[in-house]
Amino acid sequence: MLIEKPGVSSSPLLAGAAQTDITPPLGTILGVDYYSHYARHIHDPLYAKAIVFRQGDVELAVVVVDICIMPSNYMGAIKGHIYEKTGIPPERTLLACNHNHAAGNVAGLLASAVDIDYKEKLAALIVAAVTKAQAALRHAKIAFGKADVPDFVICRRYLMADGYEARNPVTHQNDQVKTNPFGGEDQIIKSVAEPDPELSFLLVKGLDDKWIGALGNYGLHYVGDWPEDSVTGDYFGEFAARLTENLDAEDDFVAMMSNGTSGDVNLWSFQAPDRFPAGDYAKTKLVGGTLAQKVAEAIEGLTWRENATLAAEWAELEIAHRKPSEAELAKARESFIENDFKNLDYGGDSVQRIYDREQVLLGDYPDTKNLAVQVLRIGDVRIGALPGEFFAETGLALKQEISPENYFSINLANSYGGYIPPAHELDRGGYETWRARSSCMERDAEAKIRQKVIELAKKLEPKNA
Repeated sequence: MLIEKPGVSSSPLLAGAAQTDITPPLGTILGVDYYSHYARHIHDPLYAKAIVFRQGDVELAVVVVDICIMPSNYMGAIKGHIYEKTGIPPERTLLACNHNHAAGNVAGLLASAVDIDYKEKLAALIVAAVTKAQAALRHAKIAFGKADVPDFVICRRYLMADGYEARNPVTHQNDQVKTNPFGGEDQIIKSVAEPDPELSFLLVKGLDDKWIGALGNYGLHYVGDWPEDSVTGDYFGEFAARLTENLDAEDDFVAMMSNGTSGDVNLWSFQAPDRFPAGDYAKTKLVGGTLAQKVAEAIEGLTWRENATLAAEWAELEIAHRKPSEAELAKARESFIENDFKNLDYGGDSVQRIYDREQVLLGDYPDTKNLAVQVLRIGDVRIGALPGEFFAETGLALKQEISPENYFSINLANSYGGYIPPAHELDRGGYETWRARSSCMERDAEAKIRQKVIELAKKLEPKNA
């Protein structure tokens, strides 16, 4: 394990940023869904983006990829290649998906399929972004800021009126909550949790005041207001484009938006359907543009640091899988064999067929899985890298425990454990909890990971400003 002790260093800070175009070609399988989508339109390009930091012999890389999900072994292999090319160890590389559903599919969860050709070429493009960023290293300074942007974050898990049937395709019982209750808007009682409204951002400049890069973080799922067979950067890409314009930055500036703790949060306003503009890409433009503007407005009041300390902490936790019992597996296997998989969609019994198959696949899973937990320190900011889709409750608890002012969490980083809700949310049910390859870690996984992040973060607690 690599451990860098906190403290102010006299060594100068260096930083470099780069991006590589990873736009999938027409025909590529897109997203992760109940059925496969194919790229028929390319609206705007996708990227793998990297910022590399160096101070003395400590080097960190933050890499954010325009993609929905990457499997653990795939991310591990990429980080190994980054080490071979750059010398930056896996423990000091934060590799994350931003959860863009309008991107190539390398995970193949639920009823979607992996695009093998795209998966094979993507890895090298991600590595290239890091090598280019390292080659661009120069003397730098950083600033950290936050802004409250509550308008776009809505808890998508709802308590419903008596009599509403929130059917669970795994337990075959009714859940206590319903995720995204399309058609049941008039039966909503209330959302069950509060989102995190904070936009966090780390800005990087050269000592000549030329922009190098920006890392944003916001607890919002993808917006998804585009034709389903389109390739687009969603609000993550819109943020990057608008921030580049707002800062009047040059072409080598790299802005990236990471996925905050948003496993239970999206933009779909079921209780106020006219709250946001309609039409393709309208909400994408609104969200991305607003977030970029918030960053630009905050710059004047920021404090810039030239000798920001770099450090990293890393751990791997062995977490048990939630697997079907023998009786559950036998029932699912019988149902799976009896049903074909033609014409899958969101209606009819498609969801049941998909989750029967998920139980059969989970039956062959190992009993445990290793999930990576990481905390980076850049100056007096600490960044927690979480191995899956965590709820806003987890991010808010971590922020409160570690530092309400100088901490944020990045979802879907370094390894993939699917949805990892707090235990009490598992009891409530809802889509995010339905046992599948995308939600199968043990009941106490969230608590164990949250505690480990706190432990690692405390080791990196700043001693000096």
